Amino acid sequence: MKVFQNVEDLGDLKLALEEAAAVKKDRFQYQALGRNKTALLIFFNNSLRTRLSTQKAAMNLGMNVIVLDVNQGAWKLETERGVIMDGDKSEHLLEAIPVMGCYCDVIGVRSFATFENRKDDYEEKILNQFIKYSGRPVFFMESATVHPLQAFADLITIEEYKRTQRPKVVLSWAPHPKALPQAVPNSFAQWMNAADVDFVVTHPEGYELDPKFVGNARVEYDQMKAFEGADFIYAKNWSCPGVTRPEDYGKVLSKDMGWTVDAAHMAVTNNAYFMHCLPVRRNMIVTDDVIESPQSLVIPEAANREISATVVLKRMLETL
Repeated sequence: MKVFQNVEDLGDLKLALEEAAAVKKDRFQYQALGRNKTALLIFFNNSLRTRLSTQKAAMNLGMNVIVLDVNQGAWKLETERGVIMDGDKSEHLLEAIPVMGCYCDVIGVRSFATFENRKDDYEEKILNQFIKYSGRPVFFMESATVHPLQAFADLITIEEYKRTQRPKVVLSWAPHPKALPQAVPNSFAQWMNAADVDFVVTHPEGYELDPKFVGNARVEYDQMKAFEGADFIYAKNWSCPGVTRPEDYGKVLSKDMGWTVDAAHMAVTNNAYFMHCLPVRRNMIVTDDVIESPQSLVIPEAANREISATVVLKRMLETL
């Protein structure tokens, strides 16, 4: 595997989940694969779970790890072609990327949406430059539009906790004080469409995700109706994706607290498990009692980030 960006990069999902289960039983069994190999993890944005879980995954496989925080300790990088570099950016990404490739065997990159231009964000300009110029396998540690390591961990968690063969999974928008990217909901929708689940997306009007990610999911604008009989509730805020109105891209169109996941919402489910990628704004996204309940999977879900990253890095090492 040379690139890990979308669910199809993993191939057969059933086999990937079986591999994840085997890795979880003994996460150090493939250390010979990574011996004398180096993973470079590049962060353009803040991180807790992604940084720790991916670094741990690389060490599970016997790899050396270099972590680069681009905003602290590196030259400011220019990303656009044709720019006269007479400002505060000292190095161009087109030189920096191949230099980075000289020092590692695999590269992970985390770079969020800027919300300045929907076309640029959805074309994944920064991540695609790493794919083109680094000369190394590249995996997405969250980009402008996707977060596949999170979605893979989410699917592993659902597989571990499901009580029926084909559970009902609901992705629900929830309020937030800031404009957030669509990367997590995009990937979650994409991966749930590829899995064997009954998948529903619920959100206020104006928050429609890009159709290429929504796929065959059922979209329901009545949140309580969407929750009825659900086995898993995945709450997540996202800003306006700008699908129907590009001028609204990245805007906060609603802070309706009626969409906060509380006990009344969970009461109409099939004793559903609650999921969230973290970090979470308590009593905006979800109430204290729900996230602290026995049905909350936020910690096991976060723990599975190590497993998803280990499987992805293992597969990349196997192609070197």
